[in-house]
Order: sequence, then structure tokens, then C-alpha cells
Amino acid sequence: MTSNRELLQIFLKGLETGEAMAAAVVDETKYIQHNPQTHEGSEGIATLFARLAKTNPKVTFQRVFEDGDFAFAHIEYNFSSLRVAFEVFRFETDKAVEHWDNIQPQQPVNPSGRSMLDGETEIRDHARTEENRAQARRFVQQVLIDGAQDKILDFVQADLIQHHPLFADGTAALLAALSGENTQALNLRYQKLHRVLAEGNFVLCVSEGWRGTLHSSFYDLFRLEAGRIVEHWNTTETVPARHEWKNDNGKF
Repeated sequence: MTSNRELLQIFLKGLETGEAMAAAVVDETKYIQHNPQTHEGSEGIATLFARLAKTNPKVTFQRVFEDGDFAFAHIEYNFSSLRVAFEVFRFETDKAVEHWDNIQPQQPVNPSGRSMLDGETEIRDHARTEENRAQARRFVQQVLIDGAQDKILDFVQADLIQHHPLFADGTAALLAALSGENTQALNLRYQKLHRVLAEGNFVLCVSEGWRGTLHSSFYDLFRLEAGRIVEHWNTTETVPARHEWKNDNGKF
């Protein structure tokens, strides 16, 4: 039996190879598309594949996870330019029936010399999946949304390994960004946590908020050790205005 993790890779690799069987991963009668810039159903998939095929695309999987009916991945896309993406699919009976993503142009290395994609890839500590999910959820809700910045060391290791393109390693740089001291952060405000997906020592949190005046989607991937967040990756994407949507499902 093909795992959801494998099905995700078959489908997305089809963007690169043009393999017709890749589209068979999707149940087009049920498929719910949450990318506001993509049409619903088979029209959307066919149009997307045709458009991207013209760019000689490359799809490189950096990390791929599975969480029950969900599979999610951290990916580098080369569609004429490099982009970093998180892709999330929900499956029913071996078919993809719902999709979310968050894609950002790849940025130069951050002040600590780290890229948006490098770092640890090994998935372990499966027995701690639910503990890690709960801890990441509490961090996003209490620190990022509710603003309890004095609690950051309850959740995050002081020497945090940081892959966010604007921030250096460590909790001090993260606190500076959250407090507005880091002007590059452009007033980062988290408002709602929509989804928390996890496998072992990795947890992906999908949140909504604002970056300056821009309505934004934040996908934060955390790696945890012994109950602390020790490594962080992120993509930030502006949510298009409602009149620009090509489907009615919403970003989240």
C-alpha cells in the first residue's frame, strides 16, 4: 500500500516530470483547493501542470512528513526562479482530497549564515509526536499570538537554530523581531493558529496574521528536543485580496 507521504511525492514530482499518472493521485470529484491563485478541480490541476511545464521545473524535497490523513513537505521549487514551499495534502482512501500551501521566493542566507532549507532532516522521537505537537501549539498561541514574550524560554532553547531569512540564531533575535525592535520584521503580528501537523520531532504550525499592512499566512516548522524548540524554518506569503481568488475556499 502506498503511504500518504509517497503519494504526495508522486503528485508533486509530476510537476517536474509531466507524468500523467501523477494527477491520478487526486480525487477530482472531492478535491478542495486552498491556494487562492489556483482554480478548483481538474481544470485547476491541468492548467497548473501545463503552465509550470513551460518553465522546466525542478522539485526538490527537503523534508516530507505524514500525520494521519495528512502529508506535508518542505520543498525547493525552481519555476524559472527559486522558491521555498510548504505543501499540505489531506487524503481519503489513497486519494488527495484537499490541499494547502505557502510559497515564498527563496531569500539569501540569514544573519547567521543559514538558508531557508538547510539544517536537520532526520525524523525521530515518534513516541513524542503528541507531546511535541502540544508544546508547539502552546508556543504559537501563548508567545506569538497572545504576546507572552516572557515565556519564550519555557518553549524555545536559548541557542535556537534559526532559518527564518531575516533573523539570526538565538531567542534574543526572535524577541527583537516580535517586539518590533528588529525593523526588518515589519511589524509581524500573529492572530490565529489554524492547523498543527506533526511527526516525531517536527511540528508544522499554520497561522494567519499581518506583516505590516499585509494580510499574511505564516507556516512555521519547528524541530523539538526534550520539550524545547531547537530549530525553526518559516515561509511567509501575502494572502491575495478576495476579488483576486480563483476559488471560494479561502487560504486556510
